[in-house]
Amino acid sequence: MNNVKGAILLTVAALIFTGEVTAIRYLDSSASDGQIVFARAFVQLAIVAVWVLLRNPGLIRTARPGLHIIRGITSLICWFFYYKSFQLLDLALATTLTFTTSLIVVALAAPLLKEIVSTRRWIFTAFGFIGVALASEIFSLSLHDFNFSILFGLLAAAAAAALVFQNRILAKTEHTATIMLYIGLITTFGATPGLVLDWQTISTDAVLLLFVSGSLGTLGMIFTVEAYRVAEVSAMAPYPYLRIVFAILAGLFLFGEAPSWQTLVGSAVIILSVLAVQRSEPKRRGLSSPYR
Repeated sequence: MNNVKGAILLTVAALIFTGEVTAIRYLDSSASDGQIVFARAFVQLAIVAVWVLLRNPGLIRTARPGLHIIRGITSLICWFFYYKSFQLLDLALATTLTFTTSLIVVALAAPLLKEIVSTRRWIFTAFGFIGVALASEIFSLSLHDFNFSILFGLLAAAAAAALVFQNRILAKTEHTATIMLYIGLITTFGATPGLVLDWQTISTDAVLLLFVSGSLGTLGMIFTVEAYRVAEVSAMAPYPYLRIVFAILAGLFLFGEAPSWQTLVGSAVIILSVLAVQRSEPKRRGLSSPYR
């Protein structure tokens, strides 16, 4: 175990993921939703295919094609809502909402996996959802003033929770590279109809931003997987939340977005709740970033 190396890798991954969604924000309306999702899928397929061919071509083989297809379709749904949330919300709030995935997983673990969820974990999970409400400023808004774009972030988190359960099953028999390869393959095929139906003329700058975003998303995932391979899971728990810090800084200096006190307090409540839940949760294998 090398916790220092793992911490460095996760810190870099947090910075890379922030760069990914920053590139999406810079796209604005210069690329359609279909083009954004297709680019993300195709770039991952290209990068991971080269990785697999150079490392071990035998990783192409799989015994779970059906589950890979389901996982790929779920990824498409997750990516659509995920990128949409970052286009419509402040970077800090959209990033905060991604961390509600862990809370949703706890809520679904009992009925889906028949796990015994302790009272303590239920309490921390409930506090986490209160943090979501605070960050979304629900308590201080009327229904007329509520930003319904927040639902995109919550739907992305729900889809990501489904990916967590799928990852746990796949990781029992499949190598990480194999999982990532089939994610890229299936999402590329699945995103093609959206690319055609949602086509619009795009500039060279937009194509470059799409390539940068897709590359950063894939590289961030590889860094994350490597971090959890070389370091203790429990020791790495705080580092993914650096994304919120980086998102606040990027939003402030690049887009002039100053997070509200509700967003900051809600983020703190979510982080503390998720860390408390993770501390009492059994260690599991699987992909650590379901948004990929």
